[in-house]
Amino acid sequence: MRKNRPWGMRKPAKSARKKSIRTCENCEKFQIRTDLALEEKEGVSSESKDLSGIAVKEWTVESKGITITQVNVKNERGAQALGKPVGTYITLEAGNMAFKDEGYHQEVAKELAGHIKKLLEQQLNKETKDSWKVLVVGLGNTYVTPDSLGPRVLGNLQVTRHLQSGKENQPEISGIVPGVMAQTGMETAEILRGIIGETKPKAVIAIDALAARSVKRLGTTIQLTDTGIHPGSGVGNHRHGLTKESLGIPVLAIGVPTVVGAAAIVQDTVNAMVKALEQRKITEGMGKVVEEMSPDQQYLLIRELLEPEFGSFYVTPPDIDETIKSLSFTISEGIHGALL
Repeated sequence: MRKNRPWGMRKPAKSARKKSIRTCENCEKFQIRTDLALEEKEGVSSESKDLSGIAVKEWTVESKGITITQVNVKNERGAQALGKPVGTYITLEAGNMAFKDEGYHQEVAKELAGHIKKLLEQQLNKETKDSWKVLVVGLGNTYVTPDSLGPRVLGNLQVTRHLQSGKENQPEISGIVPGVMAQTGMETAEILRGIIGETKPKAVIAIDALAARSVKRLGTTIQLTDTGIHPGSGVGNHRHGLTKESLGIPVLAIGVPTVVGAAAIVQDTVNAMVKALEQRKITEGMGKVVEEMSPDQQYLLIRELLEPEFGSFYVTPPDIDETIKSLSFTISEGIHGALL
């Protein structure tokens, strides 16, 4: 039976596919979609001159089992090389978050709180913590589990704006779940500009689910940045950005990857298979053809094999319900630790 394909999509001829692979050296570089600056940095050649605009610092908190990487994009040269705006990107890699360990998630939340507080202090350098007014935004679709991280965090958040009435020496926290455009017919940026105009917060913290390049980072990596966020960019669904330029106030973004592209998974599997073949004498040399291809060529080949038959799709872990539940607790506690 012939498989159905999207309207207007035809299965390319075999000769055309072969030709495109042979001439891949001259074709435009395929971008493996990811929202993580750390993965973008890993994809930049260490010999590239463009690295002069990028500074990377990595350290490990041994007692907590957390690896932290800070990528600073210092200028437009670095922004062009990395494909990310100028700013600071902090990544917390905590593999044990994959397990149901409330104590460990508390440790991760404390670490996250310290970095949130530090970035807010840098953005609001003329303000004391007591006078902070922060709007927390939960991006995503509540009814789609991998995309529900933002709304779930807001469900755990302790808002204080309605309790202020004359109170001092306590930051003011408000929150909103603006929904997605398919539900509201409005861009998130449009909704937030109206809220900001009425409530006058001094900073925004936006939480969103991200797309990753590597399966091992799903649900175990938290990215924090002071550059704002572009909802849907990791899966090619570009929406109006939530940035200081678009909203008029500083925007911190917190995200966790919950999906990965199917082609990227296949590429990782192929690489693992090649290594396994080369380790055995009886199969030595069988994986040489694929191994000699560049990562871009491998990815192009896999996409051309997969997408005409199955389309472009993304994969999420089978235990995503529990993962989102745990992560929403971790991130909300991190925000509480930074602000309260």
